[in-house]
Amino acid sequence: MIPREKLLETLRRYWGYERFRPLQLETIEDVCAGRDTLVLMPTGGGKSVVYQVPALASEGVCVVVTPLIALMKDQIDRLRSRRILAESIHSGMSPRDIDRILDNCVYGSVKFLYIAPERIDSELFRTRFGKMRVSLLAVDEAHCISQWGQDFRPSYLKIADFIAQLPTRPVVAAFTATATKQVRADIISQLGLRNPLLNITGFDRPNLYFAVQHPTSKLAAVWQLVRERSEKSGIVYCNTRA
Repeated sequence: MIPREKLLETLRRYWGYERFRPLQLETIEDVCAGRDTLVLMPTGGGKSVVYQVPALASEGVCVVVTPLIALMKDQIDRLRSRRILAESIHSGMSPRDIDRILDNCVYGSVKFLYIAPERIDSELFRTRFGKMRVSLLAVDEAHCISQWGQDFRPSYLKIADFIAQLPTRPVVAAFTATATKQVRADIISQLGLRNPLLNITGFDRPNLYFAVQHPTSKLAAVWQLVRERSEKSGIVYCNTRA
């Protein structure tokens, strides 16, 4: 078990925060204790910290499965800005670059490797992953594994087989911002999570609210909103470009 002070020190060192958000620390401690986890947090709620802190406080590589190259790039840029060695492998890369990154994960000091789920099914990846010391497998956008969800990705179904073929089974942490009770049960079943901690923080965002207006002039109403927020930015959604 990693001492709580070491986890807090990791947070301070790389993120500059003095404390975790509600339920983050409890979840991180369960991950560090070797317990599989399913985390349901809203977008921007701090899901990435829940797997990044334990990975930084442990030996080995954290493999992160995520479905979009844009998500990979965003996470890689943020980690590198904190001087954390992170890599990603995606379809736009040459075989030589992929080979180099995998070697660095096996023999180097890479802490985070981001991959798309389609990648784990190749013989090359299975061979190299067998040589890696994988400390944690984080499955982002985990609702993609469920056929009950609208974002179902068949390649996510291969993750359980991938885990089973690793020499040593790592802790598995699944993350999503949207999952019904049925989808949550499907995630646990399809990933083969063992006695998982289920952490649901809810979707309430106190800084966000919805309001409905019925103005006689839409243009005048928008202009009023703009004037009231002259030092801020915003988005106006329209039915058509016209």
